[in-house]
Amino acid sequence: MDLFSYMREQDMEEESPLAARLRPRTLEEVVGQRHILGEGKLLQRAIMADKLGSVLFYGPPGTGKTTLAMVIAGVTRSEFVQINATSSGKKEMEDVIRRAREVRGMYGKKTILFIDEIHRFNKSQQDYLLPFVEDGTVTLIGATTENPYFEVNGALLSRSLLFELHPLDREDVRALILRAVTDRERGMGAYGAAIDPEAADWLADVAGGDARKALNAVELAVLTTPPSGDGVIHLTEDVLRECVQNRPARYDKKGDNHYDTISAFIKSMRGSDPDAAVYYLARMLEAGEQPEFIARRIMICASEDVGNADPMAMVVAVNCSLACERLGMPESQIVLAQAAEYVATAPKSNTAVESVSQARALVEETGPLPIPGYLRDAHYDGARFMGRGLGYQYAHEYEGHYSGQPYLPEEIRGRKLYHPSENGHEQEIRRYMAALTGDGRYTEPETLRQRGEETP
Repeated sequence: MDLFSYMREQDMEEESPLAARLRPRTLEEVVGQRHILGEGKLLQRAIMADKLGSVLFYGPPGTGKTTLAMVIAGVTRSEFVQINATSSGKKEMEDVIRRAREVRGMYGKKTILFIDEIHRFNKSQQDYLLPFVEDGTVTLIGATTENPYFEVNGALLSRSLLFELHPLDREDVRALILRAVTDRERGMGAYGAAIDPEAADWLADVAGGDARKALNAVELAVLTTPPSGDGVIHLTEDVLRECVQNRPARYDKKGDNHYDTISAFIKSMRGSDPDAAVYYLARMLEAGEQPEFIARRIMICASEDVGNADPMAMVVAVNCSLACERLGMPESQIVLAQAAEYVATAPKSNTAVESVSQARALVEETGPLPIPGYLRDAHYDGARFMGRGLGYQYAHEYEGHYSGQPYLPEEIRGRKLYHPSENGHEQEIRRYMAALTGDGRYTEPETLRQRGEETP
């Protein structure tokens, strides 16, 4: 390296963003991710022993994926090459492979190839890497913010260890904020800044586990805030609020966070937690989710998880969907909240799911059994001659509008598929059906009932 190259690298390091300057250089400096980097954990042992195989780091922005790759570069005895999938293509990978073969042949060293945003590579680009990962020409480290099971080729995924990185917890982010303000070598310590404890707490909370977001706010606050009369740059909560502004929602309509959030929303309604249901509803609306999409999920939950325990839940959910189509935002958010709260607080029953599942299994097991003749259509000439409809008992001609005539095919007569739960309106259904039919199974406790079996 000549003098000019050295000076250029020094200038770039000094002028790089705070988040880049504070990037940990050793495992001991890494904050968070104890579930994979704690003492004795697999990734920690592999890095320290320099026996790392191909890995994929998956997690939201600002959680340390690139940082881990750079730490590996610092402690490994391998050649380290970094490319970004957003700006690199097959030619760059061919150059890396050629260089990796030269290094291996001349020096006996392995090459670690770090690909940031690896999900940006298309299938053919990912396929190109397969043989070289397979034969050990390169050890791959891929980083992605998208679920690798959706975005990374299965063959490449099967050849790599997957490590999921979690958003940093509040105390970890707070520690990084204090380090950034006080560190005179790589941080902002030379500027003579001080941060209020309440401001540090607020920023650690609003960062949402994203270290980069917190550090960018600190850097902007220090560089744009004049010193007070005492010569100190005071970083207050008001100052930091201006530097952070709106908190962006971590939500991708086509990605993992989309499915995670809607899953949490549905499970909160199913679990009878209206507070959580409205919270996840707000997160989806804040991220720009379509009200109609949310309304469809409320309808599904109203049938799947409430059912006949409260038949009004489906009425509310369907009308919510219609109202969203006609109102639009922002009014739809009120309708959605009302419907979500109703479904969340309604008594629960999944008997509709169980009954149709058992019925389909029974159809698959027995095939299309003959329908009793008295149930067949008799609205055409000659139907009676063929025995269609003969013997049918019209229910409304009998006491209680119930004839007691069997309706299932003869081969499975006596099978019971619908078992009303003990919750909500289904208690009334159980009592009514027991009194109407005299079937004792309607009065047995749900946990003791033998489902899908013939009457003794």
